[in-house]
Amino acid sequence: MTEQLKQHFRLDEANFIDQVQDWIATASQQYRPVLTHFLNPREQYIVQTLVNRQPDLRVAFNGGYPLAEAKRALLYPDYYTPTTADFELAALQIDYPVKFTMLSHRKILGTLLGAGLKRGSLGDFVQDDLVWQIIVEAPLVAFLQQAITKLGRIQINWRRIELAAIVTPQNDWQVQETTVSSLRLDVLVAVAFNYSRTKAKSLVEHKLVTINWQMMERPDYVVAVHDQISVRRGGRIRLLAVNGQNKKGRTRISLAVINAHERSK
Repeated sequence: MTEQLKQHFRLDEANFIDQVQDWIATASQQYRPVLTHFLNPREQYIVQTLVNRQPDLRVAFNGGYPLAEAKRALLYPDYYTPTTADFELAALQIDYPVKFTMLSHRKILGTLLGAGLKRGSLGDFVQDDLVWQIIVEAPLVAFLQQAITKLGRIQINWRRIELAAIVTPQNDWQVQETTVSSLRLDVLVAVAFNYSRTKAKSLVEHKLVTINWQMMERPDYVVAVHDQISVRRGGRIRLLAVNGQNKKGRTRISLAVINAHERSK
């Protein structure tokens, strides 16, 4: 059955599907909730799809605030009623000398990964002007507060805040309905930002593009629904839907795009 399931997903998602199947088996056989690390939107879609096949199992997602992209999943028997506490989330605000320096998502994430943290332990990074907040797995709070007191040369303090105090990020996704010759990564990058195909291919090959938080160097990588793409100095893309083909054989798609250049105006 598992091998048949994998035929509906990409080959490089096979290991994650095995992990989800293990979570499902634990929740079903031990009849208890199972909490995952933070999942990207594509992983959330896979978990939802597989759990929906289980008649006595449910799944809920929580990333700390309504617009969260990274979310933890809780797989649970249908008798159970999840609470916010079950997701073991914590929100931290970074206190730093705002008059003398600037922070960036890249600098914060690079420092945390350099300290040995896994990307799946970290949720969304939320910015509102000079305010930076991050959602993390609750057990990480003490480690961050004690072990990471600098971002580069910047002295910082991690101040725990209530989840309700998370700022609402600007929701500037723009939906595009368009057609493409294929679902290759470089094709979607080109159409989303009006780049030439050559430029899009070069960006991927020069390690300036990530897909679902992972750097991708293959321009021909096939994008799937719910994948999220980030392009350095370009912006972000989500593939929302694949809507069949038109009479010319081109694939109709729905994209959500944040253009970094438009955002900075």
